[in-house]
This record gives sequence, structure tokens and C-alpha cells, in this order.
Amino acid sequence: MNIANFIKLAQKQKQFPKNIRLYLVSKNQYFVNDGFLKNGFDSNLTLDNNRDSILSAFSKMRFIFDEIIRLRIVGYTHNQNSIELMYLLNLIPTNRKIRIFLDWKLFSAEFARDMSRLFLVRNKTTQSVSLDDVEYIPNKKNVLSETKGFNLFKKDMIKAWKNLLDIYSTEQEKINWNELVPKLKL
Repeated sequence: MNIANFIKLAQKQKQFPKNIRLYLVSKNQYFVNDGFLKNGFDSNLTLDNNRDSILSAFSKMRFIFDEIIRLRIVGYTHNQNSIELMYLLNLIPTNRKIRIFLDWKLFSAEFARDMSRLFLVRNKTTQSVSLDDVEYIPNKKNVLSETKGFNLFKKDMIKAWKNLLDIYSTEQEKINWNELVPKLKL
């Protein structure tokens, strides 16, 4: 069984055991949580040239970071260990998670560097009122309030989002779907 077939089965189910938590990335994204299958994020990252849109995009990335770590450590089970892991993940700064992915060989050195540069924009955005004060520096300084700077940031952010989803999908392929189906009573 593959992820697409699993999702087709899951969409027919009204409720799931509450001890299962799983983010599903395929053509569309879904989230099995609290006993229900819910819609996940859009596979295409949408970015507008405003503070809220940029912070929202980073929030989605952090969520996927945490789900990759969860999947590798506790799998799809949702129990006390999973809850405690989520608590700890909220305490770990993003730059440390990027380092973890580099150490686990999920991120190449180049991708880790690119993600670090992108997340510097997040840090600057959270500390400023206006994008006039936020610079994106892949090679040279680019101000996000300027069209050229924002477009460069947007292009790199969308590319990073797609790469991150590919990494999650690779981790997700390690799930034994045939073992999971009976646990979900599909």
C-alpha cells in the first residue's frame, strides 16, 4: 500500500483512534489528529508581501519540522511520550532543529545554510513592525519591503517549502501502511 491508497481509505472513515497522530503529505495534505481526518496545509506555499503572511509561512515550516522529528522518534503514535516530545520541541530553537536535520543527514549542508538564512528573516520579522526593517541576505542585502528583495525571498522560500515536503514524504514512506490500517480500523 502507498500513501495515496491509504488516504483514499482514510477519507472513508468517520473517526480514528485518538492514539494515532499523523500528518499525511501527498498531492493534498491531511492530518489525523484527535480522532479525525482534517485538511492539512496547501501543498503550494502562498506568500504575500506582508508581515502576517511571512510569519504564517514560517509557522507552517516549523510545524513540518516538528512532524519530521515526531515521525522519526515516536512514529504515528499519540501517547504521553508524544505529548512530552511536542512540549520539548516547542522549547528547541529552529536553528537547533536545522542542525539536527543536518546531523541526521536529512538536510544537505547547502539546504541547512539556506534554511538558516530564511529563518533569520523570520527572527527579524517577529522583532519588527514593518518589512522596511527586514533584510534577506542570501548573497547581498535585500529589503523585503522592496519588490526585488521580496521576490527573491519568496522564490527561495517556496523552493525550501517544496524541499521540506519532499523530505517529509521520504520519512513518511518508511511507515508500514499495511500495519497501520488495522490500527485505524479501516
